[in-house]
Amino acid sequence: MYVPHIDAPEDKPFAFVYFITVMNRAKVNVTIKARKWIVREADGECTVVEGLGVVGETPLIEPGDDFTYNSYHVILHDAEVQGTLFGSTESGEIFSVRIPDFTLRQPLSDA
Repeated sequence: MYVPHIDAPEDKPFAFVYFITVMNRAKVNVTIKARKWIVREADGECTVVEGLGVVGETPLIEPGDDFTYNSYHVILHDAEVQGTLFGSTESGEIFSVRIPDFTLRQPLSDA
């Protein structure tokens, strides 16, 4: 969702908020440990954002529960976004979950 009131740098003036819900359909507790986002802008620029947790947390999600968070990206040109979350089960099994790709489109100009 385009959010014009978020402060964005002059070289990437278009800010978009996205919302993610992670559902645990397993029969064991899982913990989200890290994430990776790849933002490919129409001009060819590629930005990779990766790190521990999501929004400063490493949420433990019990079977049948979910965890929802939101964050944002800033762009200059239209962009395609790919995301992956990485986690582990309580027994230490490592897993990854691909977030469905989404597109960020510049707002239409009033000019």
